[in-house]
Amino acid sequence: MTTPTPRLPIDVDYLRQQLQALLSIPSPTGYTDQVVRHVCQELERLHLPYVLTRRGAIRARLAGERAEGARAIVSHVDTLGAQVKALKPNGRLELVPIGSWSARFAEGARCTIFCEKGSYRGTVLPLKASGHTFADEIDSQPSGWPHVELRVDAFAMDAPALERLGIEVGDTVAIDPQPEFLDNGFIVSRHLDNKAGVALMLAAMRALQDAPPPPVDVHWLFTISEEVGHGASSVLPADVASMVAVDNGTSAPGQNSSEFGVTIAAADMTGPFDFHLTRKLAALCRANDIRYRKDVFRYYRSDSASAIEAGADVRTALVTFGVDASHGYERIHMHALRSVAELLTAHALSKVEIPRDYQPFGSLQGFTRQDAPPAQQRPFDEEDLPPDYPLPEADGSAA
Repeated sequence: MTTPTPRLPIDVDYLRQQLQALLSIPSPTGYTDQVVRHVCQELERLHLPYVLTRRGAIRARLAGERAEGARAIVSHVDTLGAQVKALKPNGRLELVPIGSWSARFAEGARCTIFCEKGSYRGTVLPLKASGHTFADEIDSQPSGWPHVELRVDAFAMDAPALERLGIEVGDTVAIDPQPEFLDNGFIVSRHLDNKAGVALMLAAMRALQDAPPPPVDVHWLFTISEEVGHGASSVLPADVASMVAVDNGTSAPGQNSSEFGVTIAAADMTGPFDFHLTRKLAALCRANDIRYRKDVFRYYRSDSASAIEAGADVRTALVTFGVDASHGYERIHMHALRSVAELLTAHALSKVEIPRDYQPFGSLQGFTRQDAPPAQQRPFDEEDLPPDYPLPEADGSAA
């Protein structure tokens, strides 16, 4: 039985400020040094010790009453983007995506190309972009990465001119987020996956500053390559027994995610999340009057998958804020971000429900159970059936 843990109040203004700052820093996978520096500087302001891996994944530690059986909470600072695939004869750039996203959402995007000599601005356009030239063909042309190109805002009419600018195959392209923060709480922007998760984690950490120490250490992890599948594969400490990933939920037709409250994932494409940790998070929501629902994601994986695949024997769960049009022109609501942050504070301070998890190995004593009692059902009543429902005769045949 999960013991109720009071949620802590979240400074929504601080959360918004952090999200605005994070969105202003380009960070497609492979180009994350600056956003890593921003997060580390904020951790210093919060007086939380941290370490970096060689490539820049961050691990901050909120000290608890004991180190064994520690908890981890993880999100990623990297976003979708693109790379230069080829310098084209017409002076434009062929692109390949960083991460999995559709070229239809790249069309019309303003962007920055980062090369050794500096950076250039540009626009991603379909190959047939002028209605005055191509007429109806602009609507009938195919969609896909081979059918878009990047127009560089510089004097470059051919491939040699691009070379003189210093642009090379492999250069990183960052897509502008174009954020809008509306008065009604909605936030519309690219890259809310997962800048919003990073911002709400910082807000939760800020709320925990004046709280009593948690029962076990809480490690706050920020990874740099989730969008390409690596995620939390190498940043997890050995003492961690459970990890909660924070990412976007898919509030789309056929899904149960919402742009309000918390969406707890029961499973993603890598399989079910931990039975006991997932149930505990739901119980914490109920105990703290945090609106929540559950969902299953069929075409989705998070930081937790990479940790498990790397060999970490940890319980994993996924809590999300509902995002409409994920990996496209995304929209969220501040209510969901605040709700997830509140849940993280309650989880960080909650008692350890499975003491056996203090150690990586043990006997059967203290091992968990999943033997649910039989469901209690009231006796069958014919009045529960529709008026014209055919009932069997006494001999069992249909009426």
